Amino acid sequence: MNLSESKLVGIGVVKWEDDADAVFDHEDLVSSEFSEMLEENPGGSAIREGTIVRGSIIRITDDVVHIDIGHKADGEVPIQEFRGLDGEVSATVGDEVEVYLDCFEDNDGEMVLSRERAEMLRAWDRISDAYENDEIVEGIIMARVKGGLSVDIGVKAFLPGSQVDLRPVRNLDKLINSKFSFKIIKFNKKRGNIVLSRRVLLEQDREKMRTETLQNLREGAILKGIVKNITDYGAFVDLGGIDGLLHITDMSWGRINHPSQLFEVGQELEVKVLNYDEGRQRVSLGYKQLQEDPWEKASKTYVEGVKTRGTVVSLTDYGAFVELADGIEGLIHISEMSWSKRIRHPSKVVSIGDEVDIVVLAIDLENRRISLGMKQMEPNPWDLVGEKYQVGDIIRGKIRNITDFGIFVGIEEGIDGLIHISDISWTERIKHPGDLYKKGDEVEAKILQINTEGEKFSLGIKQLSEDPWVAAARDFTPGTRARGVVTKLTDFGAFVQLVEGVEGMIHVSELDAQTVDKPGHVVKEGDEVEFVVLSSDSEDRRFSLSRKAHIQGLEGDQLKEYLSSVQEPQTAFADAFNLAQEAAASDKK
Repeated sequence: MNLSESKLVGIGVVKWEDDADAVFDHEDLVSSEFSEMLEENPGGSAIREGTIVRGSIIRITDDVVHIDIGHKADGEVPIQEFRGLDGEVSATVGDEVEVYLDCFEDNDGEMVLSRERAEMLRAWDRISDAYENDEIVEGIIMARVKGGLSVDIGVKAFLPGSQVDLRPVRNLDKLINSKFSFKIIKFNKKRGNIVLSRRVLLEQDREKMRTETLQNLREGAILKGIVKNITDYGAFVDLGGIDGLLHITDMSWGRINHPSQLFEVGQELEVKVLNYDEGRQRVSLGYKQLQEDPWEKASKTYVEGVKTRGTVVSLTDYGAFVELADGIEGLIHISEMSWSKRIRHPSKVVSIGDEVDIVVLAIDLENRRISLGMKQMEPNPWDLVGEKYQVGDIIRGKIRNITDFGIFVGIEEGIDGLIHISDISWTERIKHPGDLYKKGDEVEAKILQINTEGEKFSLGIKQLSEDPWVAAARDFTPGTRARGVVTKLTDFGAFVQLVEGVEGMIHVSELDAQTVDKPGHVVKEGDEVEFVVLSSDSEDRRFSLSRKAHIQGLEGDQLKEYLSSVQEPQTAFADAFNLAQEAAASDKK
C-alpha cells in the first residue's frame, strides 16, 4: 500500500520537511489512541471500532467489495483498495482479508471498513519489528524528493542521497522503480518517521568481500573484477572490496586511444595483479599480460629485408607508425618515404588508416622497435643517375627552386641538382640567386659532383667557361708591362682592372717613384695608368702591380732584380692587399 504525501489517514498526516525527516503531526488522536489502532482483534474477541478485524468477501460490484466481519451488517470497502499497480482487482468471493473497522455506522448508517488502513498498520508493525531486530527490509524507490528518494516499504520511508550507494549518485532519477534491500537507521512510530540506508548494507558486503580478496591478493595472482570507472589513462576495477588500476598501457599489446574502446563500466573481466603496495593499498593490474606477447614471435616473422603490408595508425613530425600485427608496430621515418622528394611532413604521403607496402629495415627486440621503409619498395633513382651521368657532363634543366644559397635544377623526376651561389659566376659577387634567375628558367650547367649515397648532385654555371683569373695569370706574368683603369682607391693603394672581372692592386709604396702618403695624391678613380706586374696568384685571386717600376723604366736585369726583391712581399704589404680586397668586395655588395 502506498501512502501519499499529506494523505489524512485518521491517525495523522505525514509531512517531508527540509531535513528530509518525516514528521508525524497528531491531529485528532493522542499517542494512546494510536496504540489502540494497532491492536489486533483475533477471531473470538469482541469486535471494536478502531481495530483490525478479519472478514470474508461475500460479494463484488463495480464500486465496492462487500465483506462479512461477523457483525449484524456487512461492511463495504471501495474497490480501488483492491486494485494493483496494473489496475487489476485482486479480490475473489470467499477470500479472507484483514480490514480496519473505522466505525459500525456512519451518518448514512453504513459500516466503514478500510483495507488500506489495515495494511498500513500491519506494515508499521512489521517495520517496527525489523528495526528492533536489526533486520533488512525491501522496498521500491518511488520518487525523487528533496535531499534523497522516497521508498515504499509498505509505508513511505525516506532514503537520503548520501545513503543510496557507496559513492555519490549523480542521477538519482535512474533508480526510480528499482527494488533494493535497505536497513532502517532511524525509526519513530509516533512521528511516522522512517529513514533508510542502502549504503550500510553495501559497506558490510564490501568489507566481507575485501577480507576474502586480501587473502588472495598477491603479485602474479589472477582475479576477477568488475570495471567500476573509466578515465583517459585507464580503468578502475573492483576486485571485491578493493579497487585496482588497470592502466591503458596494460590493456592491450596493440594501440588503443581510449580505454572505452575495450571496456565499459559494469563489465566483468579477468586481470593479473602486477603490483600490490600493501602499505598504500594500491593495486596495479594487467589485462594484456594474460595474452601471448606478440613480440615473442616477431623476430621470426619480421627479419631485415622482408616485404610486408601494414596499416598507418599514427603520424608524427618525424614519421608514420604502422601496425604490422595486433600489438606490433613499426616506424617509417620520414627519410625512408621517398628516394627523391623532400617531404616536410608524413601527412603529405600517407594518412591514418592507409594500408602501405613496406620493407623491414631493422628490428630491435629488446626495445620493441622495428624500422620500416617505403621507398625501398621502388628502385633507387639515384642509382640510375649514377649510371646515366658523369662528372664533367653538361646538362640543361629548368630551375625548380631558388634559395639564399643557390639554385635547384631538375635533373630527373624527383632529383634536383644544386648550383651553389659560389658556382654561378667567377667574378660577380651575387647577393641572391633570385636577382639573376627565376623559377622555370632553363639553364645550362656542368656536373661537378655526383654522390649517390649522400644523394647530392652538384652543378656549376661558371665552370662552363675558363676561370678569368687563371687566364689573367697566364697573360699577366710577373714582369709584364700593361695598362689599366683605376677602379678604387683605399688607404693602402689603388685597384686597377686588368681584364673584365679581374683586378690587381698597386700598393701605396709602388704608386710613384717618390714617397706617397695617400694614393689620391698621385691617381684618382678612372685614371688610366701603366704598370708592371710584380706577382700573380690565381688561386688566391691576387695580382700585385707596380707603377713605380714603370716610371723608373726598369728593364732587363734591373727589372728581374726588382721583381726578385718583391717576390716575397712583407707581411704588412700582404695584409694591406687583403684588407683592400675585402673593402672593395664589400663595396660591390
